[in-house]
Amino acid sequence: MSVTTGPRRSPAKAVVASWIGTTIEYYDFAIYGLASSLVFAKIFFPTFDPLAGTLIALSTFGVGYVARPLGALVFGHFGDRVGRRTILVITLLLMGGSTFLIGLLPTYASIGIAAPILLVFLRVLQGVSVGGEYSGAVLMTVEHSEESRRGLRGALVNTGTSAGMILSNLVFLAVLTLPEPALLSWGWRIPFLVSAVLVVVGLVVRLTLEESPDFVAIKQAGAVRRLPLLEVLRGSGKAVVLVALATISAGMVFTLTTVYSISYGRTALGLSSTAMLGVLLPAAVVLLIAIPLAGRLADRFGVRAVFLAGGAALVVTPFLWFTLLNTRSYGLMLLGFVVVFLAYSANYAVFPAYFSGVFPAALRFSGMGIGFTIGTILGNGFAPAIAASLQQSSGWIGIAVYMAIGAVISLLAGLALRMPASTSPVEAAPADAAPRAVPAGGS
Repeated sequence: MSVTTGPRRSPAKAVVASWIGTTIEYYDFAIYGLASSLVFAKIFFPTFDPLAGTLIALSTFGVGYVARPLGALVFGHFGDRVGRRTILVITLLLMGGSTFLIGLLPTYASIGIAAPILLVFLRVLQGVSVGGEYSGAVLMTVEHSEESRRGLRGALVNTGTSAGMILSNLVFLAVLTLPEPALLSWGWRIPFLVSAVLVVVGLVVRLTLEESPDFVAIKQAGAVRRLPLLEVLRGSGKAVVLVALATISAGMVFTLTTVYSISYGRTALGLSSTAMLGVLLPAAVVLLIAIPLAGRLADRFGVRAVFLAGGAALVVTPFLWFTLLNTRSYGLMLLGFVVVFLAYSANYAVFPAYFSGVFPAALRFSGMGIGFTIGTILGNGFAPAIAASLQQSSGWIGIAVYMAIGAVISLLAGLALRMPASTSPVEAAPADAAPRAVPAGGS
């Protein structure tokens, strides 16, 4: 019986499709973080005093991370069952739709308590979407690439996170120039409504990309698992935990530097939000350069070595970052962001090649999705709210110690994490497992 030839590898196209979609997804996700830091306290939680309102608004930011496991479970299951490409289209539509609807929400002044309830519900949908997005985009790129280039190409996809953050900040920087009444009335809606245009672009690109060659090989071999979640927890549970712990530091650093720093500049340094964005955005350009360079180094020296070097640097750079921020000198503040972003880049750049490589291809979407998602809850989810509380109790030192502890945890997890020697996309089921494959084309 002849075997149908699967799609050829299209690494460049996979990188572009994944990068554009990831940029849009993280633009959508990031504008909520900015809005929660800058305006949501006034328009959705006005009955609280300003500090309490900001803390509550930042906590709703964390709700999106709590919702991610549901997306990781559902989309991971179907990503390992029906393919990566279909899931990437669904996650983009879900994120774009929920973001657009946030831009149309009535405020507390219009419909009372229903306004923040609807806001949290749409934030949950954003979180569910991102729970499947990152793993799918990473796997499409890595599985379309030869092994010797997976570090660089996976890193290129990771710049989509930074590009989305930069784009969201640029849009918010523009609306922040509006008078406050206009900003609170309609200006804050613009960044959310613009996402509809971006989603259309992303869909056009993603719909032209063929399915992952690794998944096609699994399907043709009849090795698609019936219950990939159960199998990955039984056979690769330790790897899931280690990936989760290894993710903490980078997530914490990214969220605190790009979301909480705006609030810190305003409350601790007496600087305007516009002034803080004026420091953050030029520094963030470093990410677009440093992340691919770190990926290239990973292809040469090994993904684990680069990950550990970045993790070690993240233990100490938070203290330097805050020291330079507190000078209120533009040049030194910019240097502080650059230093911490360089350490972050080395650590985060290799997530795609490193974390995808520790799971069998037939269980890869589920394994990576669950591990990465749990890690983002622990690292990103409530970091802004925790940092705001620490600022009140112990100042910046407490926040820097909090970041350093996260870095130590991730570093130790990286030391314990190992990639298996086998690189075949079709691995045998664990020795103690009953057959779980389904016929090619099954669902």
